[in-house]
Amino acid sequence: MKIIAHIQTDFPDKFGIPRQSGLVQALKGRIVFEPEFRNPEAVRGLDAFSHIWLLWKFSESRKEHWSATVKPPRLGGKKRMGVFATRSPFRPNDIGLSSVRLEKVEITETEGAVLHVSGIDLMDGTPIYDIKPYIPIADCHPDATEGYTKETKEHRLSVKFPEELLCMYPEEKRSAILGVLEQDPRPTYFQDPERVYGVSFAGYDVKFQVDGDVLTVCDVCVL
Repeated sequence: MKIIAHIQTDFPDKFGIPRQSGLVQALKGRIVFEPEFRNPEAVRGLDAFSHIWLLWKFSESRKEHWSATVKPPRLGGKKRMGVFATRSPFRPNDIGLSSVRLEKVEITETEGAVLHVSGIDLMDGTPIYDIKPYIPIADCHPDATEGYTKETKEHRLSVKFPEELLCMYPEEKRSAILGVLEQDPRPTYFQDPERVYGVSFAGYDVKFQVDGDVLTVCDVCVL
């Protein structure tokens, strides 16, 4: 398959990225098409849709052999599920799927059509294979049921972010980093309250500790 675009986001690496799209609506990105696909005609009519589907490549997932079962992090990294019952990056084909809000379509002189999106769950530079409109009558199923994900979807942390540290971020980035931290970026199988973690976001490394359901930011460093 051809890579048609790449997304620009505030995440230089995987750690801290929400486990699903739409969980932190304040997270924004720019989708820039490859030169071959920069014809504005290719996105004609797309701006009438509020949401789009992104099919993308797990570019940082390196595994020579696939496994029939994986250990979802939100289940503590101990319980196995079938790979096709998860959204694990370790799949026979390294394809990801995200539903994001389309904020606007910008036509530029140098980059052609640029899509501004929010609610992203992708690392900076992630290759995009395809873009499709989200169609509510076909894509929304209010009566849908779910399996083990029902056990973990409400997990959020209370975040204590000292004002003098939070102010290091531009105002437009603050709700995004707070949302990222609320989602608990830690690997679920690490529960040491003394351990200091770090998540890289928008040019800063945010150091934090977690005790119970409370996350406390202890430092913010320029990357």
